[in-house]
This record gives sequence, structure tokens and C-alpha cells, in this order.
Amino acid sequence: MERADIFNKVCEIASDVLGVAAEDVTEETTFDTLDADSLDRLQLVTAMEDEFDLELPDDQLESINSVADAVNALAAALEA
Repeated sequence: MERADIFNKVCEIASDVLGVAAEDVTEETTFDTLDADSLDRLQLVTAMEDEFDLELPDDQLESINSVADAVNALAAALEA
């Protein structure tokens, strides 16, 4: 899967879970700027894992603070 496709899916998921406009989300967007609390982040990760049919390693979850972090983690998991 192409990085751009992963990014677009992450934007859609952020839009659905956080109620933000997908077009307002960039790779530089952090989940803090989207006012995502710990429950929101858990919902984001769960939705991403469901969408891509994978499980991200627990030790990697704490380092996902931005859309770019999420895209990188998903791309790496999909390549594994």
C-alpha cells in the first residue's frame, strides 16, 4: 500500500474519531493539536488497527504523537 493511501486513511479515521475535517489534517498535525485525550488516542489506534487489519506493537504506541508517526508505524507494520 502506498504511503499516500495510508495517510488518506489515517485522515479519514481522525475525522471520524475526533470530529475534525479530514482536509484540515496534515502529516505535521499532532494529536495534541486535535485535542485528542488518551481515550481518543486509544480509539484512533484501535480504528487504525481495524482498518489495516494489523496490530501495532505496544512499545510503539507511546511514540505515535502525530499523523506522520501513525503513517510511519502503519507503513512499517504493513511491510513486516
